Amino acid sequence: MEIEFWWLLALPLFFALGWFAARIDIKQLVSESRALPSSYFRGLNFLLNEQPDKAIEAFIEVVKVDPQTIELHFALGSLFRRRGEVERAIRMHRNLVEREDLAHGERTHALYELAQDYFKAGLLDRAEELLLRLDGSSYAESALKLLLEIYEQEKEWVRAIGIAGKLEAVTGRSHQKEIANFYCELAGGEIMHTRAEAARPHLASALAHHRLCVRANVLLGEVETHCGRHEAAIEAWKRIESQNPAFLGLVAGRIFGAYGSLGRAAEGVNLLRGYLARYPSLDLVNVVFQGMLETQGTEAAYRLVSDELRRTPTLLGLDKLLEAQILEAPPERRRDLELVKELVNQHIRGLAMYRCENCGFRARQYYWHCPACAEWETYSPRRTEEAKLPA
Repeated sequence: MEIEFWWLLALPLFFALGWFAARIDIKQLVSESRALPSSYFRGLNFLLNEQPDKAIEAFIEVVKVDPQTIELHFALGSLFRRRGEVERAIRMHRNLVEREDLAHGERTHALYELAQDYFKAGLLDRAEELLLRLDGSSYAESALKLLLEIYEQEKEWVRAIGIAGKLEAVTGRSHQKEIANFYCELAGGEIMHTRAEAARPHLASALAHHRLCVRANVLLGEVETHCGRHEAAIEAWKRIESQNPAFLGLVAGRIFGAYGSLGRAAEGVNLLRGYLARYPSLDLVNVVFQGMLETQGTEAAYRLVSDELRRTPTLLGLDKLLEAQILEAPPERRRDLELVKELVNQHIRGLAMYRCENCGFRARQYYWHCPACAEWETYSPRRTEEAKLPA
């Protein structure tokens, strides 16, 4: 293959152009590095040596020397907020918001960061004001999520419903479960203030948004009870079986109480025994045991817990068996059985708990809204001991 003569002349020219380009890049890099304040390099050095406090002070000096370092402002403000120095974070982000030369995108970012600062500081009204200004911006989704958190904290359930609806439109993810719970919160408030009838529309809305909302039927049964309609209350609670039968244990005591008010306690025990046979639950065992004690006597109650203990061996079940034995035992044996029961009780205090499946927080009472992670309907209706048993 022959090389044309003009290529030999062009090669030195290409080498010269490459050399000049490299020189220009090196000069630019050196000039840019010289333009950076020495505090910047001190800050980097402190970070590498795992001295974050000294690094922060060094970077603050950079910000004072060169106010144009926008990204460093954002980084420092976020770092202050994470460290709990909320006042410093607020000052940093407020200075950015007040700058007239800030680009629109950077100003939006600064507003969102400042809203987070106010939220962390507990200044929820100020945070809300800024977050509402971000509607339609690139931070709209994040702003709506934070607004929803604010309204949940303030128990502003009507506003929470509106924001959850907007979040659905923005994200495409369903928030029907949360919306149903917000309506249940409104209904619960009406019941608490003895306005039971006013709770009905809220519960109807809850079930319209989420037909499997067990909580709505739990509260509807309470509404009917407050109004003296025990039959209707029982029917509301019985509908839970078609939604999620695992929750029947939570309303078993109320069902038995309603049948008792109607003078049909034995019928209530039979219904609950049927539930217990199909959906084993320690809460159901407790209620049926007490119901059988009242309606059929000690021996029948003892046989019930004995059979359940063989079917589902748990310490909580053993505790009920011992209780039944104590009721039947002669006085000379009763003291020994009470001692054994006390020892069993010491071991089961940490087992008769409900556990959040999202964060693991445990509590003696059932929560629809986890007090630790603030998620909705994350508690299993089964106690921690029976939750470990095979289904």
